[in-house]
Amino acid sequence: MAKKQRRAPKDKATGLPKAYLSGAKNRSAKAREIKRTAAAYKAGEFIDIKAVSASRTKQGGTKSKTTKRRNKKNPKRKG
Repeated sequence: MAKKQRRAPKDKATGLPKAYLSGAKNRSAKAREIKRTAAAYKAGEFIDIKAVSASRTKQGGTKSKTTKRRNKKNPKRKG
């Protein structure tokens, strides 16, 4: 017999799992977008995946760290 999975903790205001909204700059906007997309999917309507992806990327809270490129020099190289 398989183990029962625990229920995911939900956000009180939106009813969505907290993990879906973690790290968002604007939690309510992200929740609205997720619910709108889910309703369109269930209704069989067209979903513009590029627009959804762009909006979710824009709502993300953390920026990616940029690294500087260094000129790699091999000190052991004989010259």
